[in-house]
Amino acid sequence: MAKTKPGKKDLDSYTIKGTNKVVRPGDCVLMRPSDSDKPPYVARVEKIEADHRNNVKVRVRWYYRPEESIGGRRQFHGAKELFLSDHYDVQSAHTIEGKCIVHSFKNYTKLENVGVEDYFCRFEYKAATGGFTPDRVAVYCKCEMPYNPDDLMVQCEGCKDWFHPSCMGMTIEEAKKLDHFLCSDCSSDDDAKRSLNAFPVSPSVEAKVEPKRRKR
Repeated sequence: MAKTKPGKKDLDSYTIKGTNKVVRPGDCVLMRPSDSDKPPYVARVEKIEADHRNNVKVRVRWYYRPEESIGGRRQFHGAKELFLSDHYDVQSAHTIEGKCIVHSFKNYTKLENVGVEDYFCRFEYKAATGGFTPDRVAVYCKCEMPYNPDDLMVQCEGCKDWFHPSCMGMTIEEAKKLDHFLCSDCSSDDDAKRSLNAFPVSPSVEAKVEPKRRKR
């Protein structure tokens, strides 16, 4: 067991008040914000300890939402996207509201159903500078934007790149009725007239083009 200050002891777990949910170091939790109008904060528990009065504190590493970062929310950020920051803090365990799961980007894209407790993280974030790791990711489509897992995309059978229907002059409804798709660079006049019925709608996580994402 790790050394602690006199009068303090490390705990292996903490049961969230009013629930039977048990939090352990390494778990991700939802923490009550001071402003009740804001969504709960998300953090990863690094350590749990109690003082001589049995007040339980948790050392956490904060996740930031895109809108909380210096660069703000951008078009390619998913609704459930978080950044793992280098911002550590100590909070009362009583502020923990519940548990959640922060998936890797790859695992998140494989979820059949995204629950309220599901989030994902693909970047680490330096809170003081606004810098990201990695600072470059693969981009897709004519708009050269990173992949947002919330957005439908269609794959060109010619170049194998992925495209937003809106960038190709289609509505989402029209895109869903297609079976095969060729982008404007790959299609001939005859190919452009084809219209069939099902297509893959989620790009592979592997990079398919040279990363061109600007540094923040």
